[in-house]
Amino acid sequence: MSTVQSTRSELSAEVGERQVVTLTEHVVEIISDSGEGAQRCGQSFGAIAARTGNGVWTVEIIPAEIQPPARSVAGASGNRVRLGSGPITNGGDEADLVVAFNEQVLLGRVHARELKPGCTILLEDMWREHRDPRIAASYAETYDLLVAAGYRIIEVPMERECRTLVSDARRGKNMYALGMLCAIYQFDLGLAREQVALTFRKKTQALIDTNVTLLTAGYEWALANLDLAFHVPAAPTDQRQVVTNGNTALALGVVASGMEICSMYPITPATSASHYLSEIFPKVGGVVHQAEDEIAAATFAIGASYAGKCAVTITSGPGYSLKQEAIGLAVMAEIPLVVVNVQRGGPSTGQPTKVEQGDLLTSIFGSHGDAPKVVIAASSIEDCFYSIITARRIAETFNTVVVVLSDASLATAQQPYPRPEFDPAWLAPPVDQSHVPDGLQPYAWDETTGLSRRFTPGQPGGMYTLTGLAHDTSGSVAYDPDANEQGLHARSLKLAALQKTLRPPRVHGDESGDLLVIGWGGTRGAIEEAVDRLRAEGREVSSLHLRFLNPLPPGLKEIMAGFDQVMTVEANWSDRLDDPIIDETNRRYSALAMLLRSRYLVDVDTWSEVGGQPIKPGRVQRAILRKLDGR
Repeated sequence: MSTVQSTRSELSAEVGERQVVTLTEHVVEIISDSGEGAQRCGQSFGAIAARTGNGVWTVEIIPAEIQPPARSVAGASGNRVRLGSGPITNGGDEADLVVAFNEQVLLGRVHARELKPGCTILLEDMWREHRDPRIAASYAETYDLLVAAGYRIIEVPMERECRTLVSDARRGKNMYALGMLCAIYQFDLGLAREQVALTFRKKTQALIDTNVTLLTAGYEWALANLDLAFHVPAAPTDQRQVVTNGNTALALGVVASGMEICSMYPITPATSASHYLSEIFPKVGGVVHQAEDEIAAATFAIGASYAGKCAVTITSGPGYSLKQEAIGLAVMAEIPLVVVNVQRGGPSTGQPTKVEQGDLLTSIFGSHGDAPKVVIAASSIEDCFYSIITARRIAETFNTVVVVLSDASLATAQQPYPRPEFDPAWLAPPVDQSHVPDGLQPYAWDETTGLSRRFTPGQPGGMYTLTGLAHDTSGSVAYDPDANEQGLHARSLKLAALQKTLRPPRVHGDESGDLLVIGWGGTRGAIEEAVDRLRAEGREVSSLHLRFLNPLPPGLKEIMAGFDQVMTVEANWSDRLDDPIIDETNRRYSALAMLLRSRYLVDVDTWSEVGGQPIKPGRVQRAILRKLDGR
C-alpha cells in the first residue's frame, strides 16, 4: 500500500487576503462533548474530502463512558480526519488542526499526546464569559496554559453565531464547524451542501435546510475572519469508489458472500455491523436474529448451519469468550460457522470503545481441548469486506469454524476504496441434497485432508446422530482411545490441508535486509508507512503482514531467514526489557511474536502498544529505529 508523507510546500497562492498553503496531507480533529455532533461533522468532512478526490482515513474519538459528564477531560467525543493527495492507509500522527467545542475535551486530547506541537486550535469562546465563574476561570486558565505551551489558539464565537440561526446551538454547531473546515480546506460549498443533504436524507426538508444554512454561515464566517487557508491537491479517479467504515464493510461482505443468517447479541464495538445488516439484509432475503445472549446467538447460528445454511455470528471480546463452548461444539460436530470478533480492550469489560489486538491467542487456542479452527485477520476497511467472503468459502469447504478478527479502529474508521463488483465465485455452490450413497458415514474422514461429506437434515440417506461428545465415523458416541484419536487427527488435518493451498505472503520492500517487521490486522497501514519513511532514508527494513494466523501461511521461515533481525509490531501486551524486573527468562512476548518464536524457533523480538488508540506510524518508525540502532 502506498502512503503519503507529511510534508509542506511553500506558500503557493492567495485567496483574498489569505495565503493558501499547499500540503500533501493534513490531520484534523473535531472534538466535543457527547451528543454535540462532532462525530457527524468529522464523518461529513471526510466524505466531502473523499468526493473531492482526496485520500481519507477517519478515526472516531469515542469516550469510554456512554454518556460522560459534560465538559470532562475524559469525555472527548469526535472524529479525526486525515486527508492527503494520495491513498491514506491509517490515521496518521498527531493532529495539525483541531476544532474544540470546549477547553476540557481539548485538554483530554493534549494529555493523550494527540496534538502536534504548535498545532492550530479553533476553540469555542462561549466559556470565557460563562455565568458560572468557575467555568470561566477554568477556560481562561486552560487557554493561557495552552498558549504558553506553544499552541496557536483562535477563539471562535460558534455558539453566538449559531444562535442567530437556531434556538439550540448545541444541535447545530457541528454543521457550522463543518462549514468553517470546508472554507479552510478550499472545498466546494455546493458539494458540501450536497453532502449535508445526503447525511440528513432521512430527516425532514426543513431540518436539511437548517443544517445547510448553518454550514453556509460557518463557511462565510471562516472566509471573513480566519487567515487559515490550506489546499491538499486531490487526485480524482474514474474508478467507482465507496466510503464505509469497517463494520459496514463486514456487513456488506456477509451479503456478498451469500450467507443468509446472522445471529448476534449487541456488544460494543461490533453492534453497528449487525445494525447495518438488519437494515439491508431483509431486502435480499437475509435474516438477522437478535438472541437473548451471546451463547444463544452462537448456538442459533450453529443450528442454522446444521440445517444446511452457513451462518455468521458477530461479537467482540467478552462475547467471544461466552461463545467458546458453542464454538467447540461446531468444531466437534464439523458444522461450518463464521465468527466475527471485533476486538476491543480487555480483559473483562476492559475498554469497550478502545482498540486492542488482544484476542489472537484466545481465538486460536481458547476452547478447552483441541479445537482447531481457521483464524484470519482483516488488515484494512476494504479487507473487512473480502475477509468475510473468504471465511464463508473456507467454512463450507472444510466444514469448520472460521474466525475473522477485526478491531475497534477498523470498525469505526472510514476510507474510500474501489466499489466491489460482484463475482458469482464469491458464493458457495448449493448444498448437495442428493441421496447419500449406501454405507457412507457422516464422518468418513479422508485420510489425507480430514474432510468428509456434509450431511444435512432431510437428505435421503443422511440421517445420523449429531453430538458434541467424542464420536466415531458414524456419529455414534465413542469413548474408546482409537475413535477419539481418529477424530482429533481428522480435524487437525483440515488446517494442514488448508495451509497447503495458501500462498507465501508478499514482503513489503526488499526480500532481505537488516530488519523485517511483521504485523497483522489493522496495524498494516501504520507499519508500512513507517517502513516506507525509513526506506526513503536508506534504511534496510521491510515488512510482512499476515492475513492467515491459523494456519500460518507457508514460506515464513524462509522469508525471515533473509533478514538479520525480525520483530513484530502489535497492539497487545508485551513486557519491555527496560523494566528492571524483566529479563529474557521471564519476559512475556506479544501474541504473534509468541506464535512465530514457538513455531519457527527464530529469535523474534516485539514492540507493542496498548494505549487504546490506533498505533501511529511515527511511533512505529521510532521503535524500528531503536531496534536497528541497538537501543
